Amino acid sequence: INFNFWEVLTLFLSLCTLKVTIFSRKHENWPIGSIAPCMPKDGLTEREKKIKSVLKEMDQLVPNVTFTNVNTTTSAKNSVATILNHKDTYCIGDQLTVRLDMYDNLGNRKKYGGDFLRARIFSSTLKAGTSGRVEDFNNGTYLVNFTLFWEGNVALSVLLFHPSEGVSALWAARKKGYEKIVFTGMFANGTSAVFTECNFNVTTKAKVCEYLDHRDEEAFYCIKPDNVPCEAFIQLKSQNKPISYLSVLEKGLFDRYLIEIGMTPDSIVISFFLTDSKTLSNGKCKIGMRSPSPSGYVWQNQWNPAFCTLSNFKTTDQINACLKGKLIYLLGDSTMRQWIEYFIRTVRSLTYFNLHATGKVQTMVALDTARNIQIQWKKHGHPFIGSSEYTVKAHKYVSREIDSLEGNRDTVIVISLGQHFRPYPMDLFIRRVLNVRKAIERLFLRSPDTKVIIKEENTREMSIDPERFSDFHGYMQYLASKVLFQGLNVAVIDAWDMTTAYGTYDVHPPDHVVWNEINMFLNYIC
Repeated sequence: INFNFWEVLTLFLSLCTLKVTIFSRKHENWPIGSIAPCMPKDGLTEREKKIKSVLKEMDQLVPNVTFTNVNTTTSAKNSVATILNHKDTYCIGDQLTVRLDMYDNLGNRKKYGGDFLRARIFSSTLKAGTSGRVEDFNNGTYLVNFTLFWEGNVALSVLLFHPSEGVSALWAARKKGYEKIVFTGMFANGTSAVFTECNFNVTTKAKVCEYLDHRDEEAFYCIKPDNVPCEAFIQLKSQNKPISYLSVLEKGLFDRYLIEIGMTPDSIVISFFLTDSKTLSNGKCKIGMRSPSPSGYVWQNQWNPAFCTLSNFKTTDQINACLKGKLIYLLGDSTMRQWIEYFIRTVRSLTYFNLHATGKVQTMVALDTARNIQIQWKKHGHPFIGSSEYTVKAHKYVSREIDSLEGNRDTVIVISLGQHFRPYPMDLFIRRVLNVRKAIERLFLRSPDTKVIIKEENTREMSIDPERFSDFHGYMQYLASKVLFQGLNVAVIDAWDMTTAYGTYDVHPPDHVVWNEINMFLNYIC
């Protein structure tokens, strides 16, 4: 039989689709909640190989430990921080090195690492702060290196968020499933509504509506309501499901988290006077620059990058001059939505345009027709977690949103992913970021002048449910994001490092922190 090229291609794609459907329902290695692409001979697509590679890198950073008694786990109270290079005065740019010696609750020296720590030096009077870089020697000893950025006194804080045993338990629990969050989907049925369960993974003998993106290997499912088509799916909301993959013993580790590690007796008071005012930056902030660790510091509540010099957009006229003629797309979660809300509140020439969308989580648009400015925020695709309902009719994955944009020198795209991915296995986040990277690469092929900025996720509340939303999960995603976006000509706003330096513990940081993120953004695009 003779086939022309298009017939062969159509047949191939049909077989791919058929294979996806069969494997997602029947094959033991592809349960409901997964997509099985047409496989090469070695059984893995390039995307799957990359996901596996990054997961392996992440696994190597996490201890694999077990314990039978909470008393043998790391104790902040018994652990000690010692300044190794103590001097009476330091110069701006000097390093301050602190050694951490970790002990368990019985007073025994820890013999392995993996504790989740957060280190910071700060001055409340000067409204200054910066993070410390932690080096783990995997034997109970850590070195924390601080760069001294400002003139004045500093205090030092090292917090034990989770002991290594807790880190190991959280990482193992994260791999076990998608059931910690359940979604309720609303299907329109004439003048009434029908509600059903939705998720990335649905175990049922009933019919299932499959919402598949074959190219990007993304999948979401709803149990199909009776006598209602899958196309009638219009709204979604979520709630925590009463399920845990932690044992009772493991849960006990998180009753005492976030405790400050004490200083040695001769180093309880830390007070340094920094004398040299030499600059540490390297010219104006530009897209494509790579940042060190720490990436900057706070002084008088203003963020200062360590690798470039910021201009401060202090007035509305300066902001308007920068934004004039720009088409700005903010894609991500509610920490990204804070930006457009801030713009609407503070730049009076911008007008909020009501799109009359249903649900509380709506696409937002701000316009300045005189200056031809448009700013738009859109939520990222599944999973978008929140008890408020939102429409799924304008619901796209970020990669598809990027694909829909032509791009040009006046187009700016800002992307923020992370907070809503914390309750799920890490491969979901890695897959999503990989797909976003591919979309950015396609964008740069058709429009290399388009500006793309990645806003990393920020720290959040200390009291949050650790199994679902711990900053440990966010930190692992932060590290993975750095690896996955490496080599692209994009700018990065290191919100993780910024919120650590500010000492904020709120998923929605205060206005002065949001403004400093935006100020960094304005410097990149103008």
